[in-house]
Amino acid sequence: MNGFERRKQNKMEQIYNSSFELFSKYGFHKVSVNEIAKNAKVSPATIYNYFETKEKLYADMFMNWMDKQLAHYWSILDSVRSFPEKTKEIMLLETKNLKILSNNLQNSPSSEMNGWMSMLESHYEQNIMQFFMRFVAVGKEEGFIRKDQSEELIMLYFTMYKNELGRYWEASSQERIPWSIDQLLELFFYGLVGENQKPN
Repeated sequence: MNGFERRKQNKMEQIYNSSFELFSKYGFHKVSVNEIAKNAKVSPATIYNYFETKEKLYADMFMNWMDKQLAHYWSILDSVRSFPEKTKEIMLLETKNLKILSNNLQNSPSSEMNGWMSMLESHYEQNIMQFFMRFVAVGKEEGFIRKDQSEELIMLYFTMYKNELGRYWEASSQERIPWSIDQLLELFFYGLVGENQKPN
């Protein structure tokens, strides 16, 4: 990457970060290109040169955000932490990210953008599925996931727990929850029978 391309990439990252911050906080309609440019320390003309419209910026921003989240998931999976530790971090991150994505999709800018956002959501789901297949393979290799279980059933199981963590996340600030996330993760891996109490 030459100096010009590096400067352009840095500017685009500034714009992505600024637009994500403002759109997430105020919604698409209440944020102007001028406000994004000021926050990103670039000119409005730069934004229009790179993205043409505010709607295109919004869609590209979310594509960039999704790719960063998926890269984060891969870095967790490839780390030296134990598989249960990786699973806990990934489940919490996915719960948080889906909430962010859902909130922003509900506030998509127009009916024209709905098609764009559906494509982005499909892109995210397709890529997260590729990641999940590798996650399952690692879990089986390390002996934390039964080798006789199908990916479809494991995905259903994972999704049920992720949804419960989402409920926990939302309720924890409003009411006292009688169990911890670590207890939920222990149940995720060992079920009601327990780690050392499986029937022969």
